[in-house]
Amino acid sequence: MKKILVAGAGGFIGGHLVKELIKKGHAVRAIDIKPLNEWYQVSEDADNYVLDLRLRENCHKAVNGCNEVFNFAADMGGMGFIENNKAACMITVLINTHLLIAARECGIDRYFYASSACVYNGDKQTDPDNPGLKESDAYPAMAEDGYGWEKLFSERMCRHFSEDFGLTTRVARFHNVYGPFGTFDGGREKAPAAICRKVIEAGITGKKDIVIWGDGLQTRSFMYIDDCIKGIQDIMYSNIKVPINLGSTEMVSINELVDIVEDIAGLKLQRKYDLDAPKGVRGRNSDNTLIRKYLNWEPSIPLRDGMKKTYDWIKEQIISEKDKKKIERFNK
Repeated sequence: MKKILVAGAGGFIGGHLVKELIKKGHAVRAIDIKPLNEWYQVSEDADNYVLDLRLRENCHKAVNGCNEVFNFAADMGGMGFIENNKAACMITVLINTHLLIAARECGIDRYFYASSACVYNGDKQTDPDNPGLKESDAYPAMAEDGYGWEKLFSERMCRHFSEDFGLTTRVARFHNVYGPFGTFDGGREKAPAAICRKVIEAGITGKKDIVIWGDGLQTRSFMYIDDCIKGIQDIMYSNIKVPINLGSTEMVSINELVDIVEDIAGLKLQRKYDLDAPKGVRGRNSDNTLIRKYLNWEPSIPLRDGMKKTYDWIKEQIISEKDKKKIERFNK
């Protein structure tokens, strides 16, 4: 049994990893800046703390006494959030910097950093038929403004703490993770959850249309959370010393993603395209040559299977919230 810190445990990926680590018998210290009642998942068997990890003293408190660190803590969301909150995304650099310093001072054995495909050079992502981004495509650097630059800089911090101080660090570049227990409204949601919510609401209200950001031809690959959690652990305990892709190669257009959700829902909606909405790069996909070489594995859960589970969970949340409001009105 190890004592493991999960920073950003109140978030989507962090919450799932906490559950998995506890299941494996580890003692977990779970930390997030959000109040506990706003965490996506709270594991009662973890030591749960609310701390602002942008502050160096809080990072030392968090790390002290642990063997390993998984850092998911970041101020982020979908494209609608990161395009309009670049300064907030950049300030996240304080978290990784101070956690690395604390990890070195406290003698941490291993340190995992959650990076993003947003580090990749924008000129490599102008074609919807993206052949897959290789790890080397992050340079020459031209990352997503704000969020992508913070991630790329933090990757370099991990590298140099490893080179200069001997801290064992592992870095994975996530490609669009989705699944149950994630955000699906409020402005931070990503495309899979947003589309599920829009289709579900159309079914409930009888609306006949759906608004899609951009022209729907932009492409992405989406990784289901179970693949992500497996990949995180495999990379953490591997000999992979360089940043590595963690994503699916099943690339689809946003229109095709809508097709999948409509099919799950048994609906067909008229599409309205908001060409002024944030839409990100034109085409992004994961090249998994390196992860197959090192791990003889890659994310492989079919998109439709993962979207069905995600759709069912979001629908359950929306219906239960509507029922709750009905009860509240009845009791007034």
